[in-house]
Amino acid sequence: MSQTEYAEETPLNHLRLTARLNTSALDSRRGVVRLHPEAIAALGLREWDAVSLLGSRSTAAVVAIAPAGTPAGVALLDDVTLSNAGLRENTAVVVAPVTVNGARSVTLTGSRLATQSVSPATLRMALLGKVMTVGDTVSLLPRDLGPGTSTSAATTALTTSVGITWTSELLTVTGVDPAGTVSVQPNSNVCWGDGATVAAPADAGAAPAVPAIPLDDLKGAHVQAGKLAEWLKLALDEPQLLESLGATAHLGVLVSGPAGVGKSTLVRAVCAQRRLVELDGPEVGALRAEDRLSTVASAVTAVCAPDPAGSVLLITDIDALLPSTPEPAATLILAELRKALSTKGVAFIATSALPDNVDARLRAPELCDRELGLSLPDAATRTALLEVLLRGVPAAELDLQKVAERTPGFVVADLAALVREAALRAAARASADGEAPALTQDDFTGALSVIRPLSRSATEEVAVGAVTLEDVGDMVETKQALTEAVLWPLQHPDTFARLGVQPPRGVLLYGPPGCGKTFVVRALASSGRLSVHAVKGAELMDKWVGSSEKAVRELFRRARDSAPSLVFLDEIDALAPRRGQSHDSGVTDRVVAALLTELDGIDPLRDVVVLGATNRPDLIDPALLRPGRLEKLVFVEPPDAQARKDILRTAGKSVPLAADVELDALAEDLDGYSAADCVALLREAALTAMRRSIDAADVTAEDVAKARENIRPSLDPAQVEALRAFAEDR
Repeated sequence: MSQTEYAEETPLNHLRLTARLNTSALDSRRGVVRLHPEAIAALGLREWDAVSLLGSRSTAAVVAIAPAGTPAGVALLDDVTLSNAGLRENTAVVVAPVTVNGARSVTLTGSRLATQSVSPATLRMALLGKVMTVGDTVSLLPRDLGPGTSTSAATTALTTSVGITWTSELLTVTGVDPAGTVSVQPNSNVCWGDGATVAAPADAGAAPAVPAIPLDDLKGAHVQAGKLAEWLKLALDEPQLLESLGATAHLGVLVSGPAGVGKSTLVRAVCAQRRLVELDGPEVGALRAEDRLSTVASAVTAVCAPDPAGSVLLITDIDALLPSTPEPAATLILAELRKALSTKGVAFIATSALPDNVDARLRAPELCDRELGLSLPDAATRTALLEVLLRGVPAAELDLQKVAERTPGFVVADLAALVREAALRAAARASADGEAPALTQDDFTGALSVIRPLSRSATEEVAVGAVTLEDVGDMVETKQALTEAVLWPLQHPDTFARLGVQPPRGVLLYGPPGCGKTFVVRALASSGRLSVHAVKGAELMDKWVGSSEKAVRELFRRARDSAPSLVFLDEIDALAPRRGQSHDSGVTDRVVAALLTELDGIDPLRDVVVLGATNRPDLIDPALLRPGRLEKLVFVEPPDAQARKDILRTAGKSVPLAADVELDALAEDLDGYSAADCVALLREAALTAMRRSIDAADVTAEDVAKARENIRPSLDPAQVEALRAFAEDR
């Protein structure tokens, strides 16, 4: 590659490091690059984020912290990643952040043994969470503890189908959709070759690759399991009871719930004593139309074979096979499903994390006439799930309740990933110390900084950090008001019931820009250990008719499912402006109506508090601020001198300030500065020190004085007074 080409491909936000081979067995062939913590911070990344690696070719990997003693200018790459980047040891590599999309499909090539023995579903499990680009070489080693110690279903399935040779198998990525860097997700279609030659399993009635678990281990889903078992018993074991009452005995069920919540696991557990024919929706949905129909027809033939205990046809993630915008083949597939349900002794169950994206014809009375919903587990259920996942695992004394409190929004798949990440840390420590491995509370604390919930979407952020309301030094009145309006109703509902009062339905947080409204909400979420659904108002707006209202309904549906929860609407003035004053074909008016309905409609909000934030409360539709909606108005005061001292001390902890910098005197002199202005002032002072000398060891008072020339106060006294008077005027 020429110098010109290299300069054109080199990203702006990057580090030029020395590539060295990572000899750790835990990272071998797993697509991991380990960097010094300072290098990760310089790139603005968190551990296990994706990075691009540019050598003689460009590739991608996940970044992790390098072992102690690794120089800051060194990148440790495993042998496969080193080869993917076209590098030799001790050569330069450019490391930069990269945007990663969830893969809709990934195609690979491999040895004859692998392509004939490893099913697409097993292949997807093995590659789950890995990032890749076209032309990369990837291994089948999952991102966990590896052969011999892993508890993943992928390891078990690979050992059964290929034998121990799967650990040395290398595959080549031949295609990805969308183009660029992708990450393999639970709903990605992963297949061999061009994806068109994948046939149905030879034995369509074979047991699924993932074995059924005992019903007692279905923590938080016993009610749904009992209901499904009762339906199957009546339809398959005692059909004469229904027929004597003039009802048909057919059974079609659509099981919905967030991704990773355990929908398929529930079905397998309930159907453990019955013949279960299972199809993977994304896998079958990626085939050509005639192959999709052929695969479904083969499964229907298998499930219709007589069986004394009855048979069940399960199609997972059916939205990938029968989307809401159907193709002509969908009509024939539905006909095959009707054929199965018309056969005596056959039941049909489909699962979907996106039930609104499923072909509406699937809910016809002769198909799926019943629905079963699984919700996000609460704290008590998460504790029970962790106990099941850690059963038989060597561990020190663990406070699982504390871990459960810090994981709102986590489903069982997230908790399993959390346990694997904690185990990885424990295994690395045991390997270095030569001691027997055992999980500790610190392993889970570290894992919580890495693992993110699957249920997060583009308009949702489950945000629980380390800063609580107790760590916020100022805003005393604001903190007290939020505690009473948000935390008390969710944490002490019995007290409100005993006193016979209804807690506030919603709170409006308003104040000048940069005074910490969003920051205090993050602290509030951490204090309450709540499931937080955060969205900026403009993100819900869509040009298509009905899409914005649907997004509002979906946001509140997720909040109800994950209760107790907090819905945080940042910049709410963009979401709910005064009606009748817009020129967007009535979109904002309909969104305001949808929001009012959710706040104070027929379907009540239970254990859900809505919190809005704005610096222009005068633009919000007045109907939204009446009692029963956002009835509690909380003004976030600009920081006074004492608050500015606290802010400067907190922001200055990481800044080496010279002895001549008096923060107390500086705070007194910063009248009109917001919290954001104070933080920006110290940041500009540090940059001024760097301009003075790139080797500067501290920030002097002169640097701060020069920084004040660039960072001016942003608070407008007239605006502050107008905002302070807003609540009084109402």
